Amino acid sequence: MKKTWWKEAVVYQIYPSSFMDSNNDGVGDIKGVIQKLDYLKELGIDVIWLSPVYKSPKDDNGYDISDYEDIMDEFGTMKDFDELLNEAHKRNIKILMDLVVNHSSDEHKWFIEAKKSKDNKYRDYYMWADPKDGKEPNNWGSFFGGSAWKYDEKSNQYYLHLFTKKQPDLNWESEDMRKDIYSMMKFWLDKGVDGFRMDVCNLYSKAKDMLDIDENGAEGLYMNGPRVHEYFKEMNKEVFSKYNIMTVGETPGVSPKHARDYVGEDRDELNMLFHFELMDLPNQSDKFYKKPYKLTDVKNIFMKWYNGLHNVGWNSLFMNNHDQPRMVSRFGNDKEYRVESAKMLATLIHTLSGTPYIYQGEEIGMTNVEFDNIKDYRDVETLNYYNEKIVDEEELELMKRIKITSRDNARTPMQWDKSENAGFTKATPWINVNPNYKEINVEDSLKDKNSIFYYYKDLINLRHENDVIVYGDVELICGEDENVFAYKRNLKNEEIIVILNFYNNKINFEIPAYLDIKESQIMMSNYEDKIIKNNVITLRPYEAIVYKVKNK
Repeated sequence: MKKTWWKEAVVYQIYPSSFMDSNNDGVGDIKGVIQKLDYLKELGIDVIWLSPVYKSPKDDNGYDISDYEDIMDEFGTMKDFDELLNEAHKRNIKILMDLVVNHSSDEHKWFIEAKKSKDNKYRDYYMWADPKDGKEPNNWGSFFGGSAWKYDEKSNQYYLHLFTKKQPDLNWESEDMRKDIYSMMKFWLDKGVDGFRMDVCNLYSKAKDMLDIDENGAEGLYMNGPRVHEYFKEMNKEVFSKYNIMTVGETPGVSPKHARDYVGEDRDELNMLFHFELMDLPNQSDKFYKKPYKLTDVKNIFMKWYNGLHNVGWNSLFMNNHDQPRMVSRFGNDKEYRVESAKMLATLIHTLSGTPYIYQGEEIGMTNVEFDNIKDYRDVETLNYYNEKIVDEEELELMKRIKITSRDNARTPMQWDKSENAGFTKATPWINVNPNYKEINVEDSLKDKNSIFYYYKDLINLRHENDVIVYGDVELICGEDENVFAYKRNLKNEEIIVILNFYNNKINFEIPAYLDIKESQIMMSNYEDKIIKNNVITLRPYEAIVYKVKNK
């Protein structure tokens, strides 16, 4: 396995709208990110993944791009972006741009031209089809509800939109379109950007026959389609190979077998990817966050992906992002054991094999928000879901589900301090602040040496200083245990052991006889003292321990 900077890095995702508002218009911006670079330097991260800051009408909060080579007015100017890039690099922090090229905005100049006529040069940049029996060309559905086809009266054709109707899918079959995309990518890389996170990139290729989806799903139709690897190899040849960058693909619906094709070190495609098997586990069903899945389900997913990519390619490690509920609310306990469970989950993500991703606010234990009124939500997916379901469901039950699953759980403003609007803005924020900001904020975290923030900082340092955590093998310990997630990391003569209690009750964990931890050094723990008797560790709620095994 080759050593590279992006395997050793820790990535911090910023959702610009919600990070820091520098000009008090209620929306976060690029200058706000610049203001907080020293905070991120203190945390110790290596890379910022910046969610889209391009020109956009914001139908899907910036993932609908109207100009790939300009900055959204709300976020600032290209001069501001250049300053961010320069100031981040001064602090040895790299910038990863969000590349959204499965689709554009319907307000992009390409689509405006494409709609003018079937003979327009840009018509082929998008996916058009004739009606079938006077209706949509096939039964493909949008990820946000309803049909994936929008009728265009002028041409009597439909265009494809796998997301909102204002996000028409680009036609990757068009060589001219691909060349324009590659030129745009070089525009950013020549500025000094350090790589791309690639939005739903395994959806680029669509089957020409566009058959209806059946019981086999979208596989091979628009998910992991027939030419997708051809496109990535071309992209790598034309763009990636010419720069020392990091590329990570967002790839819903992939298996480890798929992943080897996308990120295999001999494949010349991508560096790593995000899969969503962990995110696909059943979500919590009530306010106490009872887990309707077993811990072995979680272990099996992590180990399946480790084994599937071991010595072949590289993985990404995350438990929340801008599209997912907060991880401490979903996988931990965001009430009485918020601090302990946040630290335990962080230990898992930062001591396994792969590149860890931190989502903004995770490092202070930010939680899901519980808006009581649908009018408080801003996410297009949530609003579409509500409008679709309210016809047949009781509002109380529907809102209960939305509180648990909405993407807006991750999008409430960053909680900087106890002042109004959590120090995010002095104006009315574009989305309400989580009311718990007076108890959970950066200011208090930086004052408390036992805070989640400093635990993250120590974990990041630990990873930076120990190659065994980055490059070591992973061996599961007591894999059938439904309470404790434990594993070894091995590299040459180095060995560490990680033991995690995933629940809010005490567990007596018997250490297997083949493990010798009696003289081992405790490298990290979220409790100060340890309770060990006769080779049995009494693990308190959400306890996490990382041992360095003494060399023999």
